[in-house]
Amino acid sequence: MPHGRFVTLEGGEGAGKSTQIKRLAERLRAAGFGVVETREPGGAPGAEEIRNLLLGGGVERWDSVTEALLMYAARRDHLVRTVWPALDQGQWVLCDRFEDSTRAYQGAGSGLDRAVIDALGKVARGPFAPDMTLILDLPVAVGRARAAARRGANDRFEQRDDAFHERVRQGFLAIAAAEPKRCAVIDASRPLDEVAAAITQEVERRLGVALP
Repeated sequence: MPHGRFVTLEGGEGAGKSTQIKRLAERLRAAGFGVVETREPGGAPGAEEIRNLLLGGGVERWDSVTEALLMYAARRDHLVRTVWPALDQGQWVLCDRFEDSTRAYQGAGSGLDRAVIDALGKVARGPFAPDMTLILDLPVAVGRARAAARRGANDRFEQRDDAFHERVRQGFLAIAAAEPKRCAVIDASRPLDEVAAAITQEVERRLGVALP
């Protein structure tokens, strides 16, 4: 049985990752692939419990080190319980956020040393990495307005100021620039159909599949 593919979607608040995962999943299923849609933090029962700890409460509830420790605890559970078993079964796993979000939010956004993040990553995931990462990029003000319109209550990260979210955005763009073979930047300020078409094009080109 062929091994599955692990594709991650990254980006700031309101970038439309969840919507685009659903659209990409529909196209992959129409092409005959098995697909698992998942998210981080979360994606497994234990990881979902940690998600509630991470997103609930005030901005200052956790410092960046504690956030990273919780993120990697959730990530390990997610990998062990959901991601790796699905890949072993030959399925495609589409994940709303993965390690790049830790690098962007706790790293670029909150100033946590990259060496700490890398060390935690080696323990939690070993050499495992996404086959492809789509970074949905848009101006902070646009993304935050979309997020506010989507739901009333803000989580801890959405409560952070514009300066924090701009650092996060630049963190994602820096990751893409450093790892162009893995990462593709998608202009998420465009209409949904155009974003979906750009994602399909990148997946087809980079992973060698034809999607309807």
